[in-house]
Amino acid sequence: MSESKHIVISVGCEYASGGTQVGKLLSEKLGIEYFDREFIDQIIERVGVSQHVLDLADAGEAVKGLSSTNPGGWSLKYADLTDRLVYIQKEVVKKLAARTSCVIIGRCADYILKDRSDVLNVFIYAPMEARIRNVRQAVGCTREEAETLIEENDRMYHARYKQITGTYRGDRHNRDILIDAELLGVEKTADYLESLVKTLESEGKFDGE
Repeated sequence: MSESKHIVISVGCEYASGGTQVGKLLSEKLGIEYFDREFIDQIIERVGVSQHVLDLADAGEAVKGLSSTNPGGWSLKYADLTDRLVYIQKEVVKKLAARTSCVIIGRCADYILKDRSDVLNVFIYAPMEARIRNVRQAVGCTREEAETLIEENDRMYHARYKQITGTYRGDRHNRDILIDAELLGVEKTADYLESLVKTLESEGKFDGE
């Protein structure tokens, strides 16, 4: 990728679809930064939101802000801590995108960065059997346990996306391209997306912010 171009690739993905691996490989192939959900959550934690609260927000639960009179409590601009989480997450994603060319995994980056013209929005999915296989290989669990993990994570990610965007995760109207990672495999899916990015770059897709 040209060093003069600024590009941000948002990668939304189904749990255990291979999307995070594709995103990581793509960042390496393009020579740009990689920011996953854990990295973004670590930044949010540093500004005072605990992992427990992040987990509750991921589950789509409203978390009431603590009174500033409580030990370790907040003095919040918002009555609901979920609103603060949404605000902080948006600001973190915007600042990461403005700072450097990068791949951002999840965290509603496609929606948060919708006003930028230098963003490619990708959504990666996979057939259920492939996702079950991926979970079992990664965790070493039974088929039933893998199915439960997938169901719980799907519910969590859908709830967070709907809460922030008001729309549905994986909706084709929110993405530039949707791709089944099982079709080509992780490595070749990353190759395919690298080729797409370079083609779009040559056609001036990433010329403006």
